[in-house]
Amino acid sequence: MSLLRKKSIDKIVAEANAGLSDGHSQGLKKELGVKDLTFMGIAAIVGAGIFSTIGTAAFNGGPGIAFLFVITAVTCGFSALCYAEFASRVPIAGSAYTYAYVSFGELIAWIIGWALILEYAIGNIVVAISWSGYFNNLLLGLNIHLPEWLLNDPITISKAVDEANTAIANHQTLTDAMQSALRIWNSAPIIAAKHFMINLPAFFIVVIITLIAYTGIKESKRTTNFMVIFKIIVIILVIIIGAFFVNTNNWHPFLPHGFGGVFAGVSAVFYAYIGFDAISTTAEECKNPQRDLPRGMIYSLIICTVLYILIALVLTGMVNYSELKVTDPLAYVFDKLNLKWIGYIISVSAVIATTSVLLVFQLGQPRIWMSMSRDGLLPKRFSKLHPKYHTPAFATIMTGFLVGIPSLFMPSTIMTDLTSIGTLFAFVLVCFGVLVLPRISEKHAGRFKLPYVNGKYIIPIITLLFIWGFHQRIHDAVTNLSNESYQEVLFLVFLLIIIIVSILSFLRNYSLIPILGALCCLYLMIEIPAISWLWFFIWMGLGLCLYYFYGRKNSLLNLKL
Repeated sequence: MSLLRKKSIDKIVAEANAGLSDGHSQGLKKELGVKDLTFMGIAAIVGAGIFSTIGTAAFNGGPGIAFLFVITAVTCGFSALCYAEFASRVPIAGSAYTYAYVSFGELIAWIIGWALILEYAIGNIVVAISWSGYFNNLLLGLNIHLPEWLLNDPITISKAVDEANTAIANHQTLTDAMQSALRIWNSAPIIAAKHFMINLPAFFIVVIITLIAYTGIKESKRTTNFMVIFKIIVIILVIIIGAFFVNTNNWHPFLPHGFGGVFAGVSAVFYAYIGFDAISTTAEECKNPQRDLPRGMIYSLIICTVLYILIALVLTGMVNYSELKVTDPLAYVFDKLNLKWIGYIISVSAVIATTSVLLVFQLGQPRIWMSMSRDGLLPKRFSKLHPKYHTPAFATIMTGFLVGIPSLFMPSTIMTDLTSIGTLFAFVLVCFGVLVLPRISEKHAGRFKLPYVNGKYIIPIITLLFIWGFHQRIHDAVTNLSNESYQEVLFLVFLLIIIIVSILSFLRNYSLIPILGALCCLYLMIEIPAISWLWFFIWMGLGLCLYYFYGRKNSLLNLKL
């Protein structure tokens, strides 16, 4: 029984013609051009990241977080080119799951499909929490005040209360966040000797979006483009108006915690870019996918990167970076400067933007499960369509539970880390996957070809430069290996990987772009806190167990052997 058995492209195309594709776009006309793809990319990218997690990133890295936006954009650019190569080789509506099934085989396809749950479902928990913060701002603007213990998760508040008590014991001044946490803690009802706190609006919006997804609502191209224009106008408005209130003293120091602090915001910044890969699922609807897909991805990344850098500089210039660890940083800075009407506009925009993202990903997750179910890797119930609405009803409901329940009590930081690490892992596999694509029959090859740059000497030189640049960290990590944190162990593992990849690149003349994409993604992964790696390994372990006991036996490819 082969764990690397592959689906043929002919079979996938035949399934698509029979209406059994990944479910991204059945029977749609080829009407998407570069402009439409660019707008779709921006629509997928601009969401909770720019409206919420950018605050955490700025808190960790200060104004220097602008550097991380550039680094992350370059990393995503490499990955985008690799996605485009996959899309041109498998020119039907699909995803990384489908691409892996063709190029790597079933086991790797399962691993990517399982990891993508972190991007879609777990990622939506962060979006829901962000939506809750901005929705509460709208209610406050209407003079509606919900109990604060219904707007916050218990883990975050409990941690902040501990910090406040420590500050009190040391006779230190309490920050606004500490004072707020103490107020919420004291006002929360006590049930079973525990302070009861939940994020009710986050759960509420997940229920509403799940019901909409259950009944089969689909956004049109015109609506998507309108949403993008609206979001961009609001962001540009923030940049222009905020620029008049920038105090350059807030940019000093530019790197308050060094590059270590900058890279502490990896999860938050990378989360702001998640979604660009969704363009690769539209290959069937593109007029010229081989030409337009890579352009749409790159253009959307460039536009969003410019906007993100400007937003980061404006935010950290308007207030001190230490004040930005809030769920609604854009609205917060304007409220802080008594420009509440702008904060209200931002809140309206954020609610609309995050609602749109919630809907897109709540529609996307069930489709991934549906595709895996049709391949026999999940129970048939996940692919069963509702007789009236023609949607994957059971998969949609399960997605609602998977997103809704944790959004009640989980902090966004942990969920952001898990989302980023899962997505980066999928990107790593996609980048490395391009290296084996030439083995696929040339008759299936698309016209777009990833530019080949021989990495025989370049990759080893980059490795040597990396070792030289981080020689002190390497020395300290090796010398104190027995006492090092898991973070430094991850760093040493990355060092071993980059050395192995360099040797293989020298021996096999690997293409430069996919190697750089994979290594950049891997480096961003090791900068994510070690606790998130633990949860990631647990998640992947559960997935492999499910595949071993169910998927490999019930796979359609296995049943046909």
